[in-house]
Amino acid sequence: MPSQHTVTSYDEELKFLARKIAEMGGHAERMVEQSVKAIVTADNALAQRVISEDLILDAGEREIDEKAIMIIAKRQPMAVDLREIIGAIRISADLERVGDMGKNIAKRVAAVSETRQSVKLYRGLETLAELARTQLKDVLDAYATRSVTQINIVRDRDDEIDAMYTSLFRELLTYMMEDPRNITACTHLLFCAKNIERIGDHATNIAETVYYIVTGSQMPPDRPKDDLSHDVVLDELHKN
Repeated sequence: MPSQHTVTSYDEELKFLARKIAEMGGHAERMVEQSVKAIVTADNALAQRVISEDLILDAGEREIDEKAIMIIAKRQPMAVDLREIIGAIRISADLERVGDMGKNIAKRVAAVSETRQSVKLYRGLETLAELARTQLKDVLDAYATRSVTQINIVRDRDDEIDAMYTSLFRELLTYMMEDPRNITACTHLLFCAKNIERIGDHATNIAETVYYIVTGSQMPPDRPKDDLSHDVVLDELHKN
């Protein structure tokens, strides 16, 4: 948690940033959950709610930016306090992008619901989303507790999301090649899966920011962030 100061109002300003991050994080998690639920159940009304609620995260990011600038100007923070403030700005930006990913998924509900696909594909999308949401929840817990151990676990586990995304990508590509009538819906599902995979990347970004807040150092760049979908496409083309 933020360090304690003799000026109580300064502590409250830093705690405000932490509370706002927690609020944004909870909202981002719900948007991801509900957008995928809307895809799976073809619920257009739910999709529209998700799309409209993205404004909450946009407003939250602006509020954090404005508060952070005010604190820097008024308090001239050093060391760990400055890392707290800069970290809040970075994390709010990632959470705003997670909201954008949820909104992008919700926007595809109408198109996907026109032609229902295999239940297996929807289950794969749900499983991928659950992994990404778990990543997001765990990294926000790490931010709240300043747990470096949990941060490392979160970043390492991102490989699971990449692997599952690549597997789902392969399945969707197969359905498209087997029956051209599946191309439109499966293309939308591909974009949904990619958005979910990107949510995992944003969770990893947050983990790296939390590590910086706690230690003052950058995490070593020892993990590739690319998925293998490009290789899957090449493999399928070579088969045909």
